[in-house]
Amino acid sequence: MSTILTADLVGLDKIINSDPIAITFFIGYMAMFASAVFFFVERSSVDGKWKTSLLVSGLITGIAAVHYYYMRDFYLETGTSPTAFRYVDWTLTVPLMCVEFYLLTKPFGAKGSTLFKLIIASLVMLVTGYIGETSGIDSNVFWGVVSTIGYLYIVYEVFAGDVAKLTKTSNSPELGRAMFLLKIFITLGWSIYPIGYMVLPGNLLSGVFEVSSIDLFYNLADAINKIGFGLVIYSVAIAETAKSRKAVAA
Repeated sequence: MSTILTADLVGLDKIINSDPIAITFFIGYMAMFASAVFFFVERSSVDGKWKTSLLVSGLITGIAAVHYYYMRDFYLETGTSPTAFRYVDWTLTVPLMCVEFYLLTKPFGAKGSTLFKLIIASLVMLVTGYIGETSGIDSNVFWGVVSTIGYLYIVYEVFAGDVAKLTKTSNSPELGRAMFLLKIFITLGWSIYPIGYMVLPGNLLSGVFEVSSIDLFYNLADAINKIGFGLVIYSVAIAETAKSRKAVAA
């Protein structure tokens, strides 16, 4: 009991004394949890074909909230980066974010093969990224290159592949605006992850800034990307629901 109390006091002291990384772990946990509740509750406000999209948004932020709870405790107790926890989180949530691209375009003709390719690319990106972070300095550049190939394929699908083509032919202004925002998340929001990887010792950006500050950037990027993704999906679901109900009423 005394050990647990001591650990809690140490963690509280870090937060009170403005350890920015500890604070962002706490904020990330609360923000993800609140977002998950919001998306689950709002499922009742949209048409049936959009309910799964909001369910997935709630799952993404809910899974992240659970992992942030444990990552926060791990960081407060050890003062080190919770790399394994973070990659478990990403391995579950990033493929689900790819599922969102499929669900967004499914009402306009998306095929299961597109979903399969997106999930495989995301798993390649994450699994090889984890190997690179944990296998030592000698091989992290190689695994980083492989991981980047997976990331670039997702970028290709969104900008020029099946997802982009379906968006263009959908004649849905709401989907077009949503995909524009999601492109920003993919190119700018997700860019923090490969940058953080390249700052590792022995990698391309080694020494540019402190490795210890990577968690700060990761935490902020996670909250913005995952919650932002969900809010974009929510905006499309609400707009398309309103459109269909107005058409029925007319």
